[in-house]
Amino acid sequence: MKKKSTALVVLLFSILLLAACSSGEDSKKESQNDQSITVNVMTEPPSLDPALATDNKSGWILDHLFEGLYMRDKDGQPVLGAAEDVDISEDRTVYTFTIRDDAKWADGSPLTAGDFEYAWKRVLNPETGSKMAFYLYYIKNAKAYNNGEVEADEVGVEAKDDKTLVVELDSPVGYFEEMLTFWSYYPVKQDAVEKDKNWSANADTYVGNGPFSLAKWKHDDSVLVEKNDEYFASDEVTLKEIEFAMVDDANTYQQMFNAGEFDMIMEIPSSMIETMKDDDRLKTEPYFGTYMYMFNVEKEPFTNAKIRRAFAMSLNREELTKYITKAGEEPAFAMIPPGVTTDSGDFRDGAEPYFEENAAQAKVLLEEGMKEEGWNTLPTVELIYNTDENHKSIAEAVQEMIRKNLDVEVKLLNQEWKTFLDTTAQGNYQIARLGWTGIVLDPVVMLDAYLGDSPDNETNWLNEDFDRLIEEAKVESDLEKRIKMLHEAESILMQEMPFIPVYYYSKTYLTQDRIEDVAYYRNIYPNLKWVKVK
Repeated sequence: MKKKSTALVVLLFSILLLAACSSGEDSKKESQNDQSITVNVMTEPPSLDPALATDNKSGWILDHLFEGLYMRDKDGQPVLGAAEDVDISEDRTVYTFTIRDDAKWADGSPLTAGDFEYAWKRVLNPETGSKMAFYLYYIKNAKAYNNGEVEADEVGVEAKDDKTLVVELDSPVGYFEEMLTFWSYYPVKQDAVEKDKNWSANADTYVGNGPFSLAKWKHDDSVLVEKNDEYFASDEVTLKEIEFAMVDDANTYQQMFNAGEFDMIMEIPSSMIETMKDDDRLKTEPYFGTYMYMFNVEKEPFTNAKIRRAFAMSLNREELTKYITKAGEEPAFAMIPPGVTTDSGDFRDGAEPYFEENAAQAKVLLEEGMKEEGWNTLPTVELIYNTDENHKSIAEAVQEMIRKNLDVEVKLLNQEWKTFLDTTAQGNYQIARLGWTGIVLDPVVMLDAYLGDSPDNETNWLNEDFDRLIEEAKVESDLEKRIKMLHEAESILMQEMPFIPVYYYSKTYLTQDRIEDVAYYRNIYPNLKWVKVK
């Protein structure tokens, strides 16, 4: 009797276990069609505070959690977002926005004009320490306030009432509407920010106004966002959830994509591009940005401009793009990529190359620079890059080219993303990888990176003529004169060369067939707002 009872228990347990497994498999199958997707953001976002975020990966998540006065449509064009109307003065220096009646925060409270005024002045407040504050310098007295020269109430942004926001610019800006789609211009909820200084690090205290809300942040693992039913255009959002996973090993995220665990991956390893070049799931898009190595011009040996130029001339960019990156990148010999249309054609076509690759001449320049500094041997050189399979492959190829053409040994060091950002911000490097993309298709936002007072200029390079030309170009209404100024500014930058341009970006994505309506843009990461799971 005891044996029979034991057998019966085992049989019942086995049936229950089988049922549980079957239920799990069925749930997994259902989940494949429940309008939830998983994409790979690769690394932990350093900050999801719109005032403090500085990198594109943080920005990618922010673009789904917030929405500005303007947003991008599926084609990447700026259209009204949280604002339902705008009146622009005849001289295009005063914008009067009317906030939508149905604009709300994710907690259901009304979004007001005051939320924008508070957020923008918070970005500009010197105590905030925002590295992106200079993107708001188009606003009257914004730079002066950021520099501590005037009070906050003198900045040209004011909420006249809950629905009316008036913005006054120093001068007309042809791309201001597009600038307003950038995360530094997003609103933030004042009581949430002031109640908890770590409000943006936890889902429980996080409040946005975009198509999705922050549901869970498992640090160094994933960010989960879910559909925000309070979003004014929630009827356009089909997805219930997006998981932004953080897997930075290329082999791992490639395998996870192949196994169906990821619906989208980007920064595809060159080895994978080669094997999947005929796969319809692979998408390559031009991207308005430049891949480069920046020099710390206060660290020997890169205190010498001839030595910096020698290193730039020693590379073979055609080999790098053809055999290493393999994603349609274009060799770069300047800062500003193709893609800026002017009256006379593309901006890039309006200037001759600023230098050429020439190993023999590079060696001569290196020797001249060393002689000027009184060096018989070159100080040790270290190049740092953030952990990534593609960055590693490029750095190793560059290392070999410099060894072969200059007879210089370069030590390579990789660091995790947040550590890398801290290292470069503190100036603890000689050469560091840098990728710079323009948030709008205009030369200014590329050249801004090397302004003397730009917190993004981590090279310690400063040139007053360069700064003056950029500032003058920002307010010049004659388009032909403006383009000429920007060419002159770029020429100064390339003569002194605080960086090595390597290639103009293209972006590679692998997207599963089961998802559709991804909006791919030329200068920011894709928008998933309209995505549907088939």
